[in-house]
Amino acid sequence: MTTILQRYEDLHPASLRLHQRAVKIFPDGVTHDIRYFTPFPLYMERAQGSRKWDVDGNVIIDFVMAHGALLLGHNQPQVQAAVAEQLQRGTHYGASHEAEIQWAQRVQDLIPSAETVRFTSSGTEATMLAVRLARGYTGRKTLVRFRQNFHGWNDNMVGTPDKEGVYPHAFGVPDETLSNVVVIPQNDPEALRQTLRDEDVAAVILEPTGAHFGAVPLDPTMLPLMRETTTDAGAVLIFDEVITGFRAAPGGVQAASGVTPDLTTLAKILAGGLPGGAVAGKREIVSLIEFGAGDRSEFGGRIPHPGTYNANPLSAAAGVAALDAVATGDPHRHADGLSRDLVGKLNDVIRNEGIAGCAYGHASMFHVILGAECPPVKDGFTWDWQGQPGDRMPRMAGDIVWALRRGMLNEGVDLMGSGGMISSAHSAEDMNHTVQAFRSTVRQIKEEKLL
Repeated sequence: MTTILQRYEDLHPASLRLHQRAVKIFPDGVTHDIRYFTPFPLYMERAQGSRKWDVDGNVIIDFVMAHGALLLGHNQPQVQAAVAEQLQRGTHYGASHEAEIQWAQRVQDLIPSAETVRFTSSGTEATMLAVRLARGYTGRKTLVRFRQNFHGWNDNMVGTPDKEGVYPHAFGVPDETLSNVVVIPQNDPEALRQTLRDEDVAAVILEPTGAHFGAVPLDPTMLPLMRETTTDAGAVLIFDEVITGFRAAPGGVQAASGVTPDLTTLAKILAGGLPGGAVAGKREIVSLIEFGAGDRSEFGGRIPHPGTYNANPLSAAAGVAALDAVATGDPHRHADGLSRDLVGKLNDVIRNEGIAGCAYGHASMFHVILGAECPPVKDGFTWDWQGQPGDRMPRMAGDIVWALRRGMLNEGVDLMGSGGMISSAHSAEDMNHTVQAFRSTVRQIKEEKLL
């Protein structure tokens, strides 16, 4: 019997050759942590719509979608045309330009918290700026974040606490830097209340669907509680909508839930697949960037914010075109419907194959767990929390995760971790192929005695 791993190696010899060159240049041969893959990652040649083609000529249905940036799919015609037109005018002026105003206006039209906008070059930069603004605005030090929630790689957002602890530690970051960061469970109301009582909290930041774009779902009752408790405590509430902004709904989770944060961090779909991020929020907070802010601020300071590629013309052009499409809501209706249908059919496979596990989702984002008992999946799509405390979630064993990823790639499907992002370019045919690929992969994993 040919194993999943052997077939992966047989199908991708050109990728192996490129990887052998890359490991001589890059750490682990990759340029992003999530692209690390064993025995080697795949190398792509081109992409269009819902699909991409690797260097061995394999056609792959893409659920990575540029790490979530491509709600509209690869090379969406309006975005592509906008970028091509801007290329003729110039890639960078080192000056202000009208497209940055148009881009920010699109954000204001869609995101409820966006009284004002400041562009960055990435989501990590956006969260770094948001935290600095919150600390400057409140005059306080402590940042509260939630276990497993991801906010980029800046110093305040990395590290995990010791067992039973709340203060994180991270290799390469001094403990002194992290001494003003508290990490608590995301679904524990009393832990949140106590932390806001006991600590001098400047800001609370979270992924508003839950950790890892909802892989560990947030109890939806927590959002209004966070809004109420942070307001009472005088702390700034920050929604990290780098992934969920413009995806969970045209106006993000905040528009769908009716809970408006003080600050929102954005990236990915914001720039239509090009580099770009933003902080959007209350004018009185974001205006601490303004020259002369120190004359107005209670704490007598101004927060500087340079950045060579902030609101660069190419990203602005792509962002305007992408957000025009987002504003119609049509991409969401299509992608969300496909996601719900896919999750239901993946659960049928899991049930019919007689294994533990489940699929679940939120909007056009989906996740899969194999080999572990799951809580009930309400309405065939979302978790039914039933008052479960903290972050206790079933976990998929590492060897099963690797086998699932390799097996699906062998069948022409690229997952993002153990889930994925669906775009408006995906089709019912893509979903049917994915279900067949999943069934075949699950059976191979069973044959290899991993399930």
